[in-house]
Amino acid sequence: MSTSSGTGPSSTVLDRRVLAVAILAAFVAFLDGTVITVALPSISAELGGGLPVQQWVVDAYLITLGALILLAGSLSDLWGRLLVLRVGLVGFAVTSLLCGLAPTAEFLIVGRALQGVAGALLVPSSLALITAAHRGRAQATAIGVWTAWTSAAFIAGPVIGGLLTDLASWRWVFVINLLPIAVTLVLMRRLQADGARGATPVDWWGAALGALGLGGIVFALIEQANFGWSSPVVIGPLLLGAVSLAGFIVRERRTAHPMMPLGLFRARNFAVGNAATVAVYAALSLGTFVVPIYLQQGAGLSATLAGLVLLPVTVLNIALSSWFGSLAGRFGSRWFMATGPIIAAVGFLLLLAVDEPFDFVGQALAGVVVLGFGLTMTVAPLTAAILGAVDERRSGIASAINNAVSRVAGLVAIALLGALIGTRIDGAWLDRGLLLTAGLLVVGGVISAFGITDRDARREPEPAAESAPQ
Repeated sequence: MSTSSGTGPSSTVLDRRVLAVAILAAFVAFLDGTVITVALPSISAELGGGLPVQQWVVDAYLITLGALILLAGSLSDLWGRLLVLRVGLVGFAVTSLLCGLAPTAEFLIVGRALQGVAGALLVPSSLALITAAHRGRAQATAIGVWTAWTSAAFIAGPVIGGLLTDLASWRWVFVINLLPIAVTLVLMRRLQADGARGATPVDWWGAALGALGLGGIVFALIEQANFGWSSPVVIGPLLLGAVSLAGFIVRERRTAHPMMPLGLFRARNFAVGNAATVAVYAALSLGTFVVPIYLQQGAGLSATLAGLVLLPVTVLNIALSSWFGSLAGRFGSRWFMATGPIIAAVGFLLLLAVDEPFDFVGQALAGVVVLGFGLTMTVAPLTAAILGAVDERRSGIASAINNAVSRVAGLVAIALLGALIGTRIDGAWLDRGLLLTAGLLVVGGVISAFGITDRDARREPEPAAESAPQ
């Protein structure tokens, strides 16, 4: 890939323009997954619909994002990262405006689903842009910086959403996206088109089966709380999703041009890293859901104050992720991925001290600082290990697979939350959620400790027949 300077990938120097474009593009996609949470009561008060509408305003976005992100990664490798990124940014701007102007709840839900389609184009293309423009330690450092800001978007979403809702209107949660998107499009004007285009046909059947599989299963998990497992509303989509996913695997094994090349999983760090991702991101989704919910509905904090409790995690991510990314590039990712989740688990266990009346310094400060340090130690090395295990020409689809894994892990964890820890929000509910979160993080650390390798060639060769699109 060529950058604004016209030079090739560097092993020592960061391309700051590429990095800024990648961060801004992914930031808005990650932010809109969490920023909406604290605005839901205001949306329901204005548009009506109660709890079902609140659920679908969140889930419509996450379902389309998770279901289509693999297709987006394939398109990124085929048509070029910058082209796909530009289309995604324009689409995200248009759909954000539609959401902000929504006259009815139904209109907003449809707008959120379309916003998820555009968001799916942003994440894999942005990370592939970084891996194509950097090599060696510079790549690991760049991934660390990207991870810091995108993780910050994930954690800071409730804070930003609370402030915009309290000071202006819930509609600004969507309209504010136009500002970073405009800046990103301006910065992209000086980037030369990358050379990722190819003639390999898109695996549309695989894309359809993957989308139906993920969408059907996630729909069933969400709606089982409303209709029960025996309802046709749940059984039908669940069976459709399971059959579609089975068909997807068969299709990817047999087609000459798979959307998700299964040969990627022959690279040990790619397979193990994605297994660790399931545990770590399921835990992160659970933990960052139960803590703010309890603080609002149990401890009586406002939406903004509940979001601010986890702000130290964001600060530590921004401050230290690039450093840990550099260390992973120098020493390997294994022990960062093994130790970081366990430290984060200790942080969540320290939050067992949270009670009523709430005291941030006495009950939560130590926990969120330890959590932030452990999470920061984990995420950048995890991303570096996964992307470093595959050929650069597959970085778009590799990023898409990993992001799909993390989004679906979070979706499933939240969908099963009531069945796992109950629905009555009190101190015991919080404790059960924190213990489950800590347990999942420990599992992620153990998987990494025994599975990740830091051998000399961290990029393991793929089979010759699957090394790159033909």
